[in-house]
Amino acid sequence: MSDDERDKQLVARCLGGDEQAFGSLVEAYQRPLFNTALRLAGDYDEARDITQRAFIKAFDRLASFDPGRRFFSWVYRILVNEALDSVNTRGRYRHLDTDDLEDLPGALEASDEAARQKETAEHIEAAILRLSPEHRQVVVLRHFANLSYREIADLIELPEKTVKSRLFAARLKLREIFLRRGWVEA
Repeated sequence: MSDDERDKQLVARCLGGDEQAFGSLVEAYQRPLFNTALRLAGDYDEARDITQRAFIKAFDRLASFDPGRRFFSWVYRILVNEALDSVNTRGRYRHLDTDDLEDLPGALEASDEAARQKETAEHIEAAILRLSPEHRQVVVLRHFANLSYREIADLIELPEKTVKSRLFAARLKLREIFLRRGWVEA
């Protein structure tokens, strides 16, 4: 059984009164959603709150879920909207603490190579946090959530060409940030 089929069965069970079925969906998607929220919000505690609010909204709106679509895409969209609302309300981005990076997938062990890789990851995170919400969103969705251009376009309700354009502009901005900070040479 595919993940999509499993998710649809869990949604049907939940709509039928089995609230524990929703717990299985939370368990399956909590980590990738949290990691996206962390990258979008730039704050560990805020990312936890965003993830929790997204799951609460998903549960409250479960009857509106279209079984013809993927559950993950649906809940991911809720999370991204929550994160962007949070960032816009806060009015600025926060820099991730290095301790927060330990919770991201692929946390590195202490060694010379690992320290260099961790420093690079910190530079990338810092640069991403300096992007506008629109640019940060497409970078995170493409490069950290590994979504296709079409999936991103569907998720944020923009034409695929606009997604590609924003991603191109975001990459140029990231390069500019890296050059300005001396993290790379021209």
